[in-house]
Amino acid sequence: MRDAVDEFGHHLARVEDRSPETVRAYLGDVVSLLDHAADSGATTLAELDIVLLRSWLAARMRQGAARTSQARRAAAARAFTAWALRTGRTTADPGAHLSSPKAHRTLPTVLRADQAEALMTPREQDPESLRDRAVLELLYATGVRVSELCNLNQADLDEARRVVRVFGKGAKERAVPYGIPAQKALDDYRRHARPSLAVKTSGDALFLGVKGGRLQQTVVRRIVDAAARAAGLPHTSPHDLRHSAATHLLDGGADLRAVQDLLGHASLSSTQIYTHVSTERLRAAFKQAHPRA
Repeated sequence: MRDAVDEFGHHLARVEDRSPETVRAYLGDVVSLLDHAADSGATTLAELDIVLLRSWLAARMRQGAARTSQARRAAAARAFTAWALRTGRTTADPGAHLSSPKAHRTLPTVLRADQAEALMTPREQDPESLRDRAVLELLYATGVRVSELCNLNQADLDEARRVVRVFGKGAKERAVPYGIPAQKALDDYRRHARPSLAVKTSGDALFLGVKGGRLQQTVVRRIVDAAARAAGLPHTSPHDLRHSAATHLLDGGADLRAVQDLLGHASLSSTQIYTHVSTERLRAAFKQAHPRA
């Protein structure tokens, strides 16, 4: 079964071209499933059945697993059992009968426009501060994921058109525009900060850490949180800036399909949650201002 896990991981990464994060999560789920199967007396993949899959999910639920985690586990189990059948490791696909718990969709955290502006206010002019401001401006201007931001190279910037080339989930490429404030912050960073941070091994990475390597996601999260605290805002993450960018675009009249393309969502349903954010904002404004609210 260990060999099956390794080969399944190779299939996800090489054949289905899943992101490293998805591969890691799915393999963790499959290992958990097979551990549960072994504890239940199963010794081969052929002994996996729908009863065992459901008992595994039930055990995780009793441990307090969130619905979103359970939905991902069910998806991982379905992908694994379908792959096992296709590759001749089993003669049945019990995962095909496994349903996913519906996840509760909570509205994302969104900054107001004035809060986003406060977050971008420049404070220092040292190399790290110039880099941090460019990071903040580009995250908010483009709505890119933190992993996408960290993977950017200088060659991905089209300064003439103010467009950045982004490689998203599944290595899908998209072109995302950014505005004049982000362009100015990038210019300042690349002229006055990046040369100070760069070392021989920096390559073409756009954003660099203090040792000259490609900027890491954990550092970006610290940058955003520190900027939020300095601006007197509640805890803010890079994904909150992504949510804010999408919501502010829709508030400004952007087309939902255009926002979907900008964010790199495979499904329009992933983008539609931002329309609910705008509706809730309208409702709150109505209750606050209308005399008969």
